[in-house]
Amino acid sequence: MSGDLEFDQFRVFLEKSCGILLGNNKQYLVSSRLNKLMEQQGLKSLGELVRLIQGQSHRGLREQVIDAMTTNETLWFRDTYPFEVLKSRVLPELLKSAPGQRLRIWSAACSSGQEPYSLSMTVDEYERSNPGQPKPSVQIVATELSATMLAACKAAEYDSLAIARGLSSERLQRYFDVKTPGRWVVKPAIRSRVEFRVQNLLDSYAVLGKFDVVFCRNVLIYFSADVKKDILKRIHATLKPGGYLFLGASEALNGLPELYQMVQCSPGIIYKAK
Repeated sequence: MSGDLEFDQFRVFLEKSCGILLGNNKQYLVSSRLNKLMEQQGLKSLGELVRLIQGQSHRGLREQVIDAMTTNETLWFRDTYPFEVLKSRVLPELLKSAPGQRLRIWSAACSSGQEPYSLSMTVDEYERSNPGQPKPSVQIVATELSATMLAACKAAEYDSLAIARGLSSERLQRYFDVKTPGRWVVKPAIRSRVEFRVQNLLDSYAVLGKFDVVFCRNVLIYFSADVKKDILKRIHATLKPGGYLFLGASEALNGLPELYQMVQCSPGIIYKAK
């Protein structure tokens, strides 16, 4: 089997499994992410790996391959403005329209946990900036395809390299405890708002329930146009009327005007469910 044919077969497998659409020029990315795993399995070619993971008896290996291909680096408070908009505009509006009710936020494709924990910190900062008001009840549901990654999220432990990516020293001191030298753990009060679940964005969202806010940021860029549109329609079905969708800074919601209203925030754009 030629290298190009092996790569094409792997691309088909990955798109069917989790929706990710690999470009023709991504052979190096595949090699860099799978070489170690293939060495451990004694596999000499991508074709051998494809044949194994397509069989029913190698489910564990299949999950390892998907983990390797879907694990992306992330930041604390990525792009800054979504969290500021949530704190200064969206939370006050939603809490005013539904006083006393629990707000639910979905962090989709949460990677290594920085986004949902940043959301929980944002809720805490909102509370601190509004001391005379009742504390809001907020549940954050964070989902990820990779069970391995979710286990790391639940541990809530981060090393110096991860901490340095977007976290201020003030937030580090306020929201983290020192686990060991060079390693920190998110404080229980911040962790308690976050519930982690395995969720493939290609599967049904029915078990997740309804949400006031959905963060689905920097993940839709990996999907085909048809899959992206389908995901956005199904996310809308999870949003309560008037709920908000946050996309990544480089992502735009083209079409679907019957479902979403664009809201300019200066900086940034968010989308309100109709």
